[in-house]
Amino acid sequence: MISMFRAPLSLFALLGLGLVPASSAQTSKASEAHIVASAFIQSAHLQDLVDRAVKETLEKFAARKLETNQLAVTLVDLSNPDQASRAGYRGGEQVYPASVIKLFYLAAAHRWMEDGKLKDSDELRRALRDMIVDSLNEATGLIVDSLTGTTSGPELSPGEMDEWYQKRNAVNRYFASLGYANINVNRKPWCEGPYGREMQSVKLHAPNHRNWLTTDATARLLAEIVTGKAVSTTRCAEMMELLKRDPFSKSGNNDDQAHAYTGLALPAGSKLWSKAGWTSQTRHDAAYVELPNGLKFVLVIFTVDHANEHEIIPTVVKAVVEGLTSTK
Repeated sequence: MISMFRAPLSLFALLGLGLVPASSAQTSKASEAHIVASAFIQSAHLQDLVDRAVKETLEKFAARKLETNQLAVTLVDLSNPDQASRAGYRGGEQVYPASVIKLFYLAAAHRWMEDGKLKDSDELRRALRDMIVDSLNEATGLIVDSLTGTTSGPELSPGEMDEWYQKRNAVNRYFASLGYANINVNRKPWCEGPYGREMQSVKLHAPNHRNWLTTDATARLLAEIVTGKAVSTTRCAEMMELLKRDPFSKSGNNDDQAHAYTGLALPAGSKLWSKAGWTSQTRHDAAYVELPNGLKFVLVIFTVDHANEHEIIPTVVKAVVEGLTSTK
C-alpha cells in the first residue's frame, strides 16, 4: 500500500491512473503546500502507542468478535507542527468511509472557490454547513453536483455515461494530483439510493462502485486543514469552524458527532473538531483534539461490521490520550 504521507505520485503514475487534471499547472502551487504538510515523521514512539491502543481494544472486544481486519487507525502528533509525527495500524487499507467522505468534498469546494471554479453563494454555504455540521446527504449531493458539473437523473446512453463519469471524477483527479492514493471520491452518500444514472455508473465502474478512504489519507487531509495548508489559512479556518464540536455541552444526544465518538473519551477542558461517519456496517471518526496540557493531535479511527458498538472508538481514543499524556 502507498502511504498518504509520502511525496505525491509521479506524473507517469497519475497518467496511468487516468487521474491527471486537464490543467496540471493550476494544481502545482496547491501540490507544493500539500507536500510540505504531508511530510510527517514516522515515529517509533507513536507506533508503540498505537499498537498498544489497538491491542487493548481488540482484547476488550474479543468476546464481541472484533477482528484485526475490522479496525484501522492513524495518529498524527501536531503538538509541534514543524516536526509533526505519525503512526498507524492498517492505515493504508481502503474502507468505505460513510460520511467521513464529506471532509474531502468540503476541502475540494474551498479549493474550487479559491481558484474561481465554483461561485461562492449563500446557498452553497448553507449546503456546506449542513453537510458537515448535521451530515445531511441531500446537502452533500448538491456539493458533489457543484464540484463536478454532474447531476443525478435517468439513465444515460453509453456515450453520455462516459462523459458524465469523466466529469464526476473531477474530485478524484484533484486529490490524485496531490499524491493521494487508495481512495475513491466520486460518489454521493445516499439514504435510500442510488437510482438512475447513479446506479448505472455503480454497475459499470467496479471496483470504484463505492467511495473509499484510508485512515492515512483522512488524517493527512485533516492535518492539512488544521495547519492551514489544505487551501488558504482563511479557508482552512472556515472549514475548522464547521468541524468544531463541543463534547461537554448538555444539549447533545447519545449519537451525535460531538458526544458519541471521540468526544466520549476526552478529559474535561479538551477541544474537538471532527467529522464522523456511520452506517449499518461502519462506525468512523476523524478528529483533531487539543488537550488541556497543550498536546494536539489528529486521530482517525475506522471500524467495520461493528456499527452498534459505540465504545470501540472511545476505547482507542482513551488509550491514545493516556499514552500521550504519560509521556508529556
